[in-house]
Amino acid sequence: MKNLFTLFVTLFCVQFLFAQNFVSTVPENKNVILEEFTGIHCGYCPDGHVLAQNFYNANPGDVVLVNIHSGSYANPSPGEPDFRTPFGPAIDAQAGVAGYPAGTINRHLFPGMQQGTGTAMSRGDWATAGGQTLAQSSCVNVAAEAFLNISTRVLTVDVEAYYTDNSTSTTNKVNVVLLQNN
Repeated sequence: MKNLFTLFVTLFCVQFLFAQNFVSTVPENKNVILEEFTGIHCGYCPDGHVLAQNFYNANPGDVVLVNIHSGSYANPSPGEPDFRTPFGPAIDAQAGVAGYPAGTINRHLFPGMQQGTGTAMSRGDWATAGGQTLAQSSCVNVAAEAFLNISTRVLTVDVEAYYTDNSTSTTNKVNVVLLQNN
């Protein structure tokens, strides 16, 4: 009886060590990350914000909006807030932004929709490209939980991934992005 109990405890502990805590193990379709390149002085960007928000609202839980303030329209005048980040220019250049507002869906190239040679697209193409992405099955589910210790001002982010199929790439990487709201 003691050996049976020890075996049960060992199997339970091994299962617990390798169990997924919060990521789903059920195959799902891809989600969309729409990185919108914008600026405080961009005249057409409010229309881009409306189109991005409409796409977000039409796909609850499946779309994340990231506004990246970059380019000449993002330069604030004296007394205006500065929404630029150190990473904005590099992401802007990687996407090949040719006009504002621009956006990229999952940093994927959609032939015929790009502004130039990169992944950046004009606002009229975001919903079409995003819809194509949402219809694709995903080989991996990713989930994250964040914990903030107010007294130490330390944010800890736990990220879990569960492969539901074989990846089409030999190397998979994860970027964790912290978005500010209010």
